[in-house]
Amino acid sequence: MSQTDQFTMPLNLPEPIAHYVRAVNSGATEAFQASFADDAVVVDVNRELRGLDAITAWAGTDIFGVHVHFDVLSVTERRGRIIVSVEIDGSFDRTGLPDPLVMNHEFTVADGKITTLRIGF
Repeated sequence: MSQTDQFTMPLNLPEPIAHYVRAVNSGATEAFQASFADDAVVVDVNRELRGLDAITAWAGTDIFGVHVHFDVLSVTERRGRIIVSVEIDGSFDRTGLPDPLVMNHEFTVADGKITTLRIGF
């Protein structure tokens, strides 16, 4: 990562995941989409999204539509999966959500792309 990057990663993230976090934090929808494999799967709490079109539509409303921002708290690796704990901010409805809102993003990466992402508490 160059010194000119607007968002720095405080922890050592694999590049596809760092790319995902930077894309979310900067509102870069095309860069976000480029982070995922064409046949990727995202499970957001209890919603499953399959394929790039579904993931892009979800991100348009649930991430970019509410100006989500991640602060990376920790990164661990377990059985080939990278688990990133993030504090989440944005303009979404916080009714019934913990404060601060901290969620785990569990990634599987192959060939430089995110193939699975599971988001949960």
